[in-house]
Amino acid sequence: MPALRISRAEKNGVYFVTFTVKNWYYLFDRHQRFEILENSFVYCQKHKGLKIYAYVFILNHIHFLASADDLSAVIRDMKTFLSKEMKRNILATEPNIISLFENESGVSFWEPGNYPELVESEAFFLQKLQYINENPVRKQYVWEPEDWRWSSASKIPGNIVLEALEV
Repeated sequence: MPALRISRAEKNGVYFVTFTVKNWYYLFDRHQRFEILENSFVYCQKHKGLKIYAYVFILNHIHFLASADDLSAVIRDMKTFLSKEMKRNILATEPNIISLFENESGVSFWEPGNYPELVESEAFFLQKLQYINENPVRKQYVWEPEDWRWSSASKIPGNIVLEALEV
């Protein structure tokens, strides 16, 4: 079972991370929400030291391989920013669905936990890289990984800069 948190001792390691939309609701597939995700990643790369090795944005979740000097802090800030931007976008485009994410403390778009898994071997890295690349194919969104626009495997260049990992 993966660790539920990034350990302080290994906070700058490379991790496989997942963000899941509450109730697995299909949220990102409209109203430029994939772009909101991409812009958040780019911002964190430029201003928070986030290094992305692979990623995929699916309709209701995100997987990525990443590192930073303090990845826990970057993830916290990214999820906070994404929540604010998603709320703004939803209120402007389809306000009737905001109630799906309301709770007693406000609005929450994310299932609890990121299920970070520390990359401790080349084999594990390659397994997660393949998992990320094949995700849109398994979901039957595309025939080939490179045909999914919102992935590091895409043949369409995006704005997220990928890092090379020395394993």
